[in-house]
Amino acid sequence: MRFLREGQRLNQVEKWKLERHPLDVREAVLEVYSREGVEAIERVPGEHERLKWVGIYPQNQGGNNFMQRIKVPGGRLTPEQAQVIGRIARDFARGPEPNPHFGNNFLDITTRQDIQMHWIQIEEVPEIWRRLEEVGMTTVQACGDSARNVLCCPVSGLDREEAFDAYPAAQAITAYFVGNREYANLPRKFKMSVTGCLENCAQAEINDIGMLPARLPDGTLGFNVRVGGGLGDGPRMASDIDVFVLPEEAVEIARGIAQLYGELGNRENRWINRLRYLVQELGPEGFREELEKRVDIPLRPAGEDLTRRYRGDHVGVHAQKEDGLYYVGLNVPVGRMSGEQFEEAGRLAGEYGRDIRLATDQNLIITGVPEDRLDELLAEPLLRRYSPDPGPFERGVVACTGSEFCRFAIVETKIRALEWAREMDRRFGDEIGQEAVRMHFSGCSASCAQPQIADVGFRGETAKKGDRIVEGVDIGLGGSLGRDAAFIDWVEGSRPAEDVPEALSRVFERFKRERREGERFHEWARRVRNAELRDTLRGTSVPVVGVRKGK
Repeated sequence: MRFLREGQRLNQVEKWKLERHPLDVREAVLEVYSREGVEAIERVPGEHERLKWVGIYPQNQGGNNFMQRIKVPGGRLTPEQAQVIGRIARDFARGPEPNPHFGNNFLDITTRQDIQMHWIQIEEVPEIWRRLEEVGMTTVQACGDSARNVLCCPVSGLDREEAFDAYPAAQAITAYFVGNREYANLPRKFKMSVTGCLENCAQAEINDIGMLPARLPDGTLGFNVRVGGGLGDGPRMASDIDVFVLPEEAVEIARGIAQLYGELGNRENRWINRLRYLVQELGPEGFREELEKRVDIPLRPAGEDLTRRYRGDHVGVHAQKEDGLYYVGLNVPVGRMSGEQFEEAGRLAGEYGRDIRLATDQNLIITGVPEDRLDELLAEPLLRRYSPDPGPFERGVVACTGSEFCRFAIVETKIRALEWAREMDRRFGDEIGQEAVRMHFSGCSASCAQPQIADVGFRGETAKKGDRIVEGVDIGLGGSLGRDAAFIDWVEGSRPAEDVPEALSRVFERFKRERREGERFHEWARRVRNAELRDTLRGTSVPVVGVRKGK
């Protein structure tokens, strides 16, 4: 791929990628590193970076401790695949000491419908790959500067009201990019969302490419295309570039956008080289003009957007479009399960239904359950642990891996998020007036847990408590996606983590008193002045309802 941006000086990662193609690291793992150990990796400049292209990250513990991420396109797993993944976690994801809440040999469902596990040693990777490949799975390009897992509505093909089943398009895009050397060296990670559902389950606004269901005046169904969404330090909602594509054209439009990004993207500064910065630089119209030069299909004007709202989850028992069949969404708070539990979920899917679907809220779904077997499935012990009928806070809690494993995280996230959600359910669960309250906790500013789109978002920070420096969080309120999409406002900074439950309680008590009929938490939070919300979090004033005017 040509680099067409004038005057740029390649950063060190870009130089490493040119010295040796990142996909070549797979053979090195099989032939060298799994036999000679981590010392052999250290001898090759840039090799830790290249390992990302086969889904491997070093943990913050260093040494021979790695995170392994498994790519699950559209979040869809057969029962056999789920059981294989569970057994891999059971056999290989063992830390030196059990986590006080989650034990050992666990795995995490991610916000990109992937699976990741920890404490993997490099000599174990070939056996893990062998087991995955036997059931048609891969870790290739689960990480790295290339096309990441393609999101899709987790109940595509099942939802009674979807415009059409977009999963085949997501599959085709995945098949085109995985292992494609021409498009495996982009300036940074490249995230895509493809959905035909009417409720934006695949979060199009915060992806580099978002394909949403649309209809032309003659009734033709396809996708409207948005580009340049993302979170992190420079959050941005994706732009509408006035393009409609047919499902069979989805691969070509994704390829053309990847080419545009690869050629014109910033390869000098890794802090400002995501696609969203290029879209902002060119503008939606300029981006569309550059895209038109690079694709072999005509760029039709956008059709009627069919998305109605942002649903966010599929927890509970729901009828499928096929009469007599149901899908059952299990709540997996913060996405963490033991390998044995995930294997059991696969067994249940095989015994009672059809497959497993992973959702962007870190939950999972068992599909294709006949009505006359629902009661049997609901009585299974696993569903008592991972309930299809949770409290609103546990239902909405999301957390990244945090400082337990991540080298960038400032604070521990998973245990705190789970404890806070359970505490809020104990205090307010029956009185909050909505099915789910989304509390998302990221251990740093990278936003892996997507705090900017949550009702309540947390971002890891240090805080001062008396004369001590302690773990803390910034707190934001009022985020959402959908027709009223907006990022949270960061209302409070550096709040000590141990003070958060009482601060949240004050906010939810006030919400209970002041909410209007039918008003959801994010709507209320936007209606109240930020200064008043901040005072409520701090417990420093009597709340007075006001119209928000600035910060």
